Amino acid sequence: MTARTRLSQAAVEERRQTVLRYVAEHGETRIDDLARHFDVSLMTMHRDLDDLAGRHLLRKERGRAVAFPALTMETATRFRENSALAAKEALCAAVAGRIRPGSTVFMDDSTTLFPLVPALAELDQLRVVTNSVGLAQRLGSAPGVSVTLLGGDYRGDFNSCTGPAVTRAASQIRADLALMSATAVLEGRLFHPLNEYVEVKLAMLASAQQTLLLADHTKFGKTATYAYGTVADYHTVITDTGTPESELAAMRALGVHVETVEPEEPSP
Repeated sequence: MTARTRLSQAAVEERRQTVLRYVAEHGETRIDDLARHFDVSLMTMHRDLDDLAGRHLLRKERGRAVAFPALTMETATRFRENSALAAKEALCAAVAGRIRPGSTVFMDDSTTLFPLVPALAELDQLRVVTNSVGLAQRLGSAPGVSVTLLGGDYRGDFNSCTGPAVTRAASQIRADLALMSATAVLEGRLFHPLNEYVEVKLAMLASAQQTLLLADHTKFGKTATYAYGTVADYHTVITDTGTPESELAAMRALGVHVETVEPEEPSP
């Protein structure tokens, strides 16, 4: 029998994220059923679930994996950070060259923007204004980047700040560029599960000269509690090739420029 090729860490993480999505869709699943479904050994599936449970991404109970509530999974940073990572990296690579030294850039708390940090760290005299504690921490050691953290009510699940203090401060800043994502997009309409974060996004939009929306394919074809405008509020939407053609057509019908990028496959 031929031994299986050892997977790279990126490929292992991709499988674990797929397992996480499967458990989330089913609510709870027997571990032996998961092993059969993903064609891995029971030991490998236990390792995957131990890793996911250790990161508080699911609960591992006797003989089964159990998902957290849907709202928690929609909002908490720990669930979003490694979701569709290859697509997020491709989106960030597509905008990296558009950020100019000496400019002021709004960045919301979207984990979609995290892969952009290495490119930003190479720039000089860049000011990043964000409500994301995670982004501020990642950029804090970049010598040419000044970070303004918009402080307000801290939300641990998002690792970011929100509330009137954040929106007021954002409205008093004029930025050259705003980079944002969305939790859900349906036929060009934007949605978010928490209204206080909608207010932050709108304040940044109103105070930026140019606005880019970065949204990977997993964000499309779904809604959340609060609607807050359409993609036409942005100058450009950047998504990946996994986004359904119907969603691309709906966005273009609203008159917004839409660009698609091809994510790289994880190395075997």
